[in-house]
Amino acid sequence: MTRLAKLILPALAAVLPTASASAQGGAGSFQSEYSLSVLGLTVARSSFSSTLKGDRCSVRGSIASAGLARIFDSTRGTIAASGRFSGPRPRPESFASDYVSGRKAQKTEISFSGGNVARTVNVPPLKKRGSDWVPVAPSDLRAVADPISATLVRADKPKEICERRIKMFDGEMRADLVLSYSSTEPVSIAGYQGKAVFCNARFVPVAGYRKGHRSIEYLRNRSKIAIAFAPVGTTGIYAPIYATVGTQIGTVTIRARRFEPID
Repeated sequence: MTRLAKLILPALAAVLPTASASAQGGAGSFQSEYSLSVLGLTVARSSFSSTLKGDRCSVRGSIASAGLARIFDSTRGTIAASGRFSGPRPRPESFASDYVSGRKAQKTEISFSGGNVARTVNVPPLKKRGSDWVPVAPSDLRAVADPISATLVRADKPKEICERRIKMFDGEMRADLVLSYSSTEPVSIAGYQGKAVFCNARFVPVAGYRKGHRSIEYLRNRSKIAIAFAPVGTTGIYAPIYATVGTQIGTVTIRARRFEPID
């Protein structure tokens, strides 16, 4: 999976069940399943459980490679996040991911305070980088969110969803998605039928990457990215329901397959 797909997949997979729980009125828990495909072939699946109570939300789930991807790059992992809403944007409090890809394992924990990253722990520690590496500065970690929390938004009007810059940090890379309005269209998925706001997105690497890396340069200069947001009941909160990302190997598509309430 590309670096950007790793940023977007947890966000889409996690916030959709939270959105559905809200739509049914207040607190609730949901179980969901999602897929990531490249050129129409499924390469990863995820399963998440989410709980929303008042302004607080928590998410736990798992992600694993699927289909032929298991042969060439077997990946599995878990992810968790917690936080709350304050004003138009989410305020994350904690984020943790634990991935195993082949024989390589990586654990990441991020703590937040006042909307800023307070502490990041990677196990094993990140490798020492060369002179072509863009380091993450303290100023880069202000007013940011983890990949799960970053794409939940509050807006008075649908078009306001796309008038924003999403700032994400996954424990190594800092990147922004600059949104612009595309269209409002009817959609139908399990758990939601109605209008969705489609935004175009521009990928902007900020720090934590190697200068001149072909994948990063493609995402920044050539990739076509689209994200669709749907309303969360009458709360004024919007969550992504679908995304496509153009990469060097083809278009990555992320979509919900199933989500349902937990009794």
